Amino acid sequence: MTVGTNAQGRSHLVIDSPYDRLTLVATDGELSGLYMVDQRHRPAEETFGERVRGRGPFDRAVEQLEAYFDGGLTEFDLPLTLHGTPFQRSVWEQLRLIPYGGTRTYGELAEALGKPGASRAVGLANGKNPIGIIVPCHRVIGSTGSLTGYGGGLARKQRLLELEGAAGTGALF
Repeated sequence: MTVGTNAQGRSHLVIDSPYDRLTLVATDGELSGLYMVDQRHRPAEETFGERVRGRGPFDRAVEQLEAYFDGGLTEFDLPLTLHGTPFQRSVWEQLRLIPYGGTRTYGELAEALGKPGASRAVGLANGKNPIGIIVPCHRVIGSTGSLTGYGGGLARKQRLLELEGAAGTGALF
């Protein structure tokens, strides 16, 4: 199968999910984006590269997302290309350490990074996460246990946490 890409080595695929359509973006064959409809900080469509026919480089990602949405997958195992500043990438790596069904606060993430006063910066980096769901920014909550900003919308965040049976979700809503 031939996969179309643009000059930057990017291609994309749009799939249906229980959370509306998702746009998957690959850079040189590795997943570099997962964006929801109406997501805050969603790049312009023209940056996604050519749309692929079939699954192309997205086969494993689609299989794992389907298993996740069906409740059969708790940890993604995919090669990822994360484009961002060094600080953003360090936050996104911390997000990947939050276990399925767990949550962390922005303050806890800042502490884990050795920057206890950086809760706001952590929140900004969290909001710019280019690979939602797989890099689980939905697992980050406010210091009081409340749901706070989510690029995909708070209703989606709540549903993702409920899917995972996040500890204390009854107190979150």
